[in-house]
Amino acid sequence: MTLRQLEILRAVIRGQTTLAAAKLLAMSQPAVSNAIRQMELQLSFPLFERINNRLYPTDAARIIHEESEPLFAMHAALRERVQDLRESKVSRLRILSTPPLGHGVLPQVLAGFSRRHPQLRTFFDVRDLDEVTRGVESGQADLGFGLNLGAQPALEVEELQQSRMVCVFRSDHPLARREVVTPADLPARGFIALDAGTRMGAAVRGAFQAARQPFHFSVEVRYCNTACVLVEAGMGASVVDPYSAAFAGRPHLMVRPFEPAIPCTAWAFWSARRPLAEIGRRLVREVQLALARR
Repeated sequence: MTLRQLEILRAVIRGQTTLAAAKLLAMSQPAVSNAIRQMELQLSFPLFERINNRLYPTDAARIIHEESEPLFAMHAALRERVQDLRESKVSRLRILSTPPLGHGVLPQVLAGFSRRHPQLRTFFDVRDLDEVTRGVESGQADLGFGLNLGAQPALEVEELQQSRMVCVFRSDHPLARREVVTPADLPARGFIALDAGTRMGAAVRGAFQAARQPFHFSVEVRYCNTACVLVEAGMGASVVDPYSAAFAGRPHLMVRPFEPAIPCTAWAFWSARRPLAEIGRRLVREVQLALARR
């Protein structure tokens, strides 16, 4: 039996007449009567007893009806899912981000976004940039966020904000008196450097070289957020991305422009092989707005 035949059987059982079933199904009465006859011929047993112009289901018809109800529940769920897809209301969004955005602006945006989209299930993880780009390229994630993204032919990218790296230190640090910090202002001891193997670490070293200043450090870390933690603890100063500094949530951390300027651009990206769903685009717009208000 087809799903349509089961639907007609169900409507006749509920309406008890072919006329009532026809109204439920938006069919003609003869079409319903013909469908019942075809089913009975196909099955080789009667489905209804006809008493006083009413149709009463046989035991066999009741069994078929009961056994088919889960199919209708699944069909209803599928219709809702298709409607969600038609309206771009996906129920799942998988997000990967690097630490500067993943430990700062993204949690703040996701908190409000999830409240406004209660049916959305979000999968969120923070990884380094290479892992994030691989995850998005492979389809492990729908949407990625990161800084200073290089050429990525397998990705569609959208710029979120152009900014520049900054110098961070405690409020009791001697640099607090300066409006702008340069490589010459940073002492050999008490400078927290970023790993030379990272894009931002290499950029900071390039800025020292451009200023013709020797590059010395007392501590080297991989992530800007780690540098902010050490700065807050009183271990010195560092040059980090502006997002780790702005969203660090540390009251004693001070931020100053760093010269020569080191560009730092925030990006959202997704696979070039699959269009980003509307719900993902909405999230990207909200992250842009949050960064603009920063």
